[in-house]
Amino acid sequence: MIHTSAHRWQHSHVFDQGNPVAERRTRWAVWLTATMMVAEIVGGWWYNSMALLADGWHMSSHALALGLSVLAYAAARRYADDRRFAFGTWKIEILGGYSSAIMLLGVAGLMLFQSVERLFSPTEIHYNQAISIAVVGLLVNLACAWLLRGDHGHHHAHHAGEGTAHHHHHDLNLRSAYLHVIADAATSVLAIIALLGGKLWGAAWLDPLMGIVGAALVAMWAKGLLRETGRVLLDAEMDIPVVEEIREALRQTPTVQITDLHVWRVGAGKYACIVSLATSSSITADQIRQQLSIHDELVHVTVEINNLHT
Repeated sequence: MIHTSAHRWQHSHVFDQGNPVAERRTRWAVWLTATMMVAEIVGGWWYNSMALLADGWHMSSHALALGLSVLAYAAARRYADDRRFAFGTWKIEILGGYSSAIMLLGVAGLMLFQSVERLFSPTEIHYNQAISIAVVGLLVNLACAWLLRGDHGHHHAHHAGEGTAHHHHHDLNLRSAYLHVIADAATSVLAIIALLGGKLWGAAWLDPLMGIVGAALVAMWAKGLLRETGRVLLDAEMDIPVVEEIREALRQTPTVQITDLHVWRVGAGKYACIVSLATSSSITADQIRQQLSIHDELVHVTVEINNLHT
């Protein structure tokens, strides 16, 4: 009898349903990127184009990073019901995005080193062949970007009548894959500009210069992704709007005082919450949970009530 009556307080720990469409599209992007990677590295080495070679090595890191994103999706799905993961497996995907961002920084460093080296030690470039390969590389990147465009965020609204606030949430693993492809497309454009400049005006220095510009661009994107995924992994999100919304909802009950509050993300647009309250009334934890139920994004709420009269 006790077991039956306690059932309604038990929680599911599968807070995120995954993103099978994104996983499938990312697999296609891996194959496209890997194929073009080989063509650009071989072509850049054969035709002495630093911009093309840098783009090829850059693309190789993207092929690896995209593969990492696929593995993250697969691992999150495989261990979704594993009770060892106290708050689900969604952060495996975030860890994949964080790892991809670190790889992007490494690529930026490699591009910078090789470009500076080629700036001071120029070699003859076979422009026509290098331009052809760079254009094909750009087309492949655009195709991958189209595959990964997805819905990088979805909107959430509270229950009707509870305001119009919306929250925008991202699949950070998909976003990391998308950023890799966009960064590669940008370096392809820079490579084409550099090669055309060298062919038409003899400005061979444009080739390594564009490699340096591309490295700076990639590093900037990687930094932003590291910051965003790092915040999620470290639960450094007590400044997000939902925290203030929780406080505002509890202020509607003047007899309770918040003594402790913890909020962290457990899925795409899904949060867990632990709140400790002091009160002189007979309000129950169930009543507090009911107050907070207007926020659909709160999927795991733990309430502690401390009576001031005891």
